[in-house]
Amino acid sequence: MPRINISSKEIEKVLRKYGFQIAGRKGSHQQFKGLINGKKRRVTVLGNKKDFDIKTFQSMVRQSGMKDQNFFDKK
Repeated sequence: MPRINISSKEIEKVLRKYGFQIAGRKGSHQQFKGLINGKKRRVTVLGNKKDFDIKTFQSMVRQSGMKDQNFFDKK
């Protein structure tokens, strides 16, 4: 399976930048809650990963309601 070179910490940083807050933690999984385009969103992020399978990354992007480019912009 192809992998995406983005870490858990980078994903957390982007989610916090867009107003997501940590809602809970269970084992190595963290859940973030946020409001995007007037809709409540909940994103589950695996902790301590340096890269993700492409399907896992796409799932997190879909849960967030944002575009995948938001995760790669370094601004």
